[in-house]
Amino acid sequence: MLVAYLIVLASLGGSADQASVLTLPLGGRPEWVSRDGIVMAGSWEPLLFRVRRDGSPGYTPTAKQRAAYEREHSPEMVARLKSLGVNFVMMHCYKAFGLEAERESMADAVRFAKLCHDAGLRVGVYNYSGTLGWELFFKERPDAKDWTALDANGKPVTYGRATYRYYWNRNHPEAQAFYRNLARFAIEEIKTDLIHFDNYVVGPGRDACSVRRFRDYLVATFTPAQRERLGIGDIEKVEPAMMGPPDSILRRAWMDFACRSLAESYADMSRYARTLRKDILVECNPGGIGGGVRVPVDHGRLLQGGEAFWDEGLRPGYRGGKLASRIRTYKAGRGMGNIAFAYATSPLEMAESMAFNRDCLGCVCWFEYGKIVARPGFDKPMADELSPMIRFFHRRRDLLRDADVVADAAILRSSPSLMFAEAKVAGLTSAAEEALILGRAPFQIIFEHQLGDLKRHRVLVLAGCAALSDGQVEEIKRFVAEGGRLLIVGPCGTHNEWMIPREKAALDDVPREKAVRVDGIGQLSDALDRLLGERRSFEVGAADGLCVEFTRQGERRLVHLVNYRDDGPIKDVRVRMRVPEGKSVGSVTIVGPDHAGELAVPFVEAKGQVAFKVPEVGVYEIGCVALR
Repeated sequence: MLVAYLIVLASLGGSADQASVLTLPLGGRPEWVSRDGIVMAGSWEPLLFRVRRDGSPGYTPTAKQRAAYEREHSPEMVARLKSLGVNFVMMHCYKAFGLEAERESMADAVRFAKLCHDAGLRVGVYNYSGTLGWELFFKERPDAKDWTALDANGKPVTYGRATYRYYWNRNHPEAQAFYRNLARFAIEEIKTDLIHFDNYVVGPGRDACSVRRFRDYLVATFTPAQRERLGIGDIEKVEPAMMGPPDSILRRAWMDFACRSLAESYADMSRYARTLRKDILVECNPGGIGGGVRVPVDHGRLLQGGEAFWDEGLRPGYRGGKLASRIRTYKAGRGMGNIAFAYATSPLEMAESMAFNRDCLGCVCWFEYGKIVARPGFDKPMADELSPMIRFFHRRRDLLRDADVVADAAILRSSPSLMFAEAKVAGLTSAAEEALILGRAPFQIIFEHQLGDLKRHRVLVLAGCAALSDGQVEEIKRFVAEGGRLLIVGPCGTHNEWMIPREKAALDDVPREKAVRVDGIGQLSDALDRLLGERRSFEVGAADGLCVEFTRQGERRLVHLVNYRDDGPIKDVRVRMRVPEGKSVGSVTIVGPDHAGELAVPFVEAKGQVAFKVPEVGVYEIGCVALR
């Protein structure tokens, strides 16, 4: 019986085809995105929500609150933001409480957006929160009770302790119709440049709509014979397997379905918005990219629906000999053509975004009630030390725009492996990413749908990628056949995408000279060096707390150096770069926010390489190599 069970599971095809990528190509975006980049100021909560959020049992503001709210929406506030170097305002449109309840604030949004646009600022709007403010909304739309997302016990999923907010099922067709109208309002009335969809963290549940969709998913994914062999008898009696470890095919199917559903809902809203304006920017907030996949959030699928996403995670730094960074978020997002939004309240956060992100410095301040502070929920004012970083971002856009990451290696984030494999195997992926970051390797993070575009990389790192589909295995073998090399850490291709064991690991037949296999992360850096040898594009001298990104712009190569330490500059950083065949080096200069102009430094060019030294890195420096 067990053998027969494994045979039928091994024969299963992959899950249903993913939606086509909707992310606008760089050339299809409004010109201002690349030209100017984004320096954001935020205040996106409508007045009635602030009242309830701040402890009132109702929604009626005081006279003091209303007066402060009006100052916030004044021409004077727009002028103050612009004087700080802000060029993009993220503002409110609709929160959760109903069209009638929010009618006044939505009209305010139209007026304030015009003030911003007239002053030359771009506008993004908070189009919905992913929740229902049911105390008011159910009075306006009683039928919306059916839109509520239900947990495994059939109870409404609340926004933490804010029990007056229920999450709604993003795939419910009537709910989607309601929120499409809000997108229309934002695009046609507010004339927004970007639409923000918040809290993309809750997927389908035990509500009737989700149960029906899950059963339909099972029918579309497994044949009747397969369902019978798997013990899925009467499809109408199947319930969501919402809890527990991924130790059954039904549980794994639910996890895949949940991730797919969330991504489909985002793609549906993006697709609709593009019928209204083809170059509207679309953005969501699923949180940053962590070590694994937090079902239902699978960034590899989700981010295909838009151009930007939020990371509101921990602040970067180098503490107790440990690096904390958003590099993983920025790299994965940039590789998928997405901008990452994050709060930028320190020079380090701004430096990190300039080095690793695309076209965005971050959200540099919060201006609720007309008081400019560092970020929401903080009384601390915006720091004066941010001004040089903001000025540098504007002044030297030429070093940041239209730059491609130089990545000798790509590391695969295999979603089935991260979701279904045992923790010690799945954890190898994030451990390898961290090792590459700390080792200052030229690398990029990729997802399964990007395996067909590996030609720009020399090495593919497969760390903890136990679960690979037959199609993914073929794409990897094609990469090897065309000259690529593999660096394999831990089990690889031992299971198919449903985590069903293969008789033989799928990549065992790759010749030994084309694949290096190591048992642990400690051997990864040395193995990568052996695979790349003299072909490594860049090499930066070791220094604890120093992280590096490598980019190219036409005939220029750039080394972005970020010092995460808070105990002073890192001095005498040595850089070595491979010079492209047929080229030579014209000059090497150092550029940064701490000094005016460009500092020319001596360099040595020999045997197809150039070597130079960066005198010191306070927080952020860029080494610029001009080719000729």
